[in-house]
Amino acid sequence: MSAHRGIATVASALMVSFLVLSAMEPEFFLLHFYESLIYLAIVLMLFYFEDKWAYMIGMVAPAVWLILAYGVGLLGGAMRQVSKLMRGQRPTSQVSVMVLILTILAVILISLCAYRWKRGYAGLGKGRTTFLVSLAIVIAYNVILVVWFWRMIPQAVSA
Repeated sequence: MSAHRGIATVASALMVSFLVLSAMEPEFFLLHFYESLIYLAIVLMLFYFEDKWAYMIGMVAPAVWLILAYGVGLLGGAMRQVSKLMRGQRPTSQVSVMVLILTILAVILISLCAYRWKRGYAGLGKGRTTFLVSLAIVIAYNVILVVWFWRMIPQAVSA
C-alpha cells in the first residue's frame, strides 16, 4: 500500500503543479487544468485497485508530456533557468521554473511506476497489450491537448 501512496503523492503533486502553472498563465487555465486531469485519473485508478493501468499510464503519460515539452521548447527554457541558478542568479521565468519542477516530478513518477510494474506485472504476458492500450489513451488525450493549444494561440496572442 505504501507504493500506492508514493505514486499517488507524486501524481497529485504533478496535478497541483499544473494547476499552479494555470495560475501563472491565466490565458491557458483550461489547458493546464486539462493537463492535470490525467494525473487525477492515475490517483483514482490506484484508489480503485486498477494498479496495472495506473502504473502503465503513470509511465506513458509523463513520458509523452516530456516529449511534447521538449518539442515546443519548454524544457530548453527550464534548462536556461537551471543554468542561471547554477551561476547564482535569480530565475527570470516562473513558468520555466515550474516546468523544471514538472519535469523532475514526471521523471520520478515514471521511475516509481516502472519499478512497481516490474515488481508486480513484468513477465505475466499482459505488458504489450496494457502498454498499447495505455499509449492509445495517452495519445488521444494529448492530440486533444495539442489541437486545443494550437487553436488557443491566436486568441492568446491577440488578447
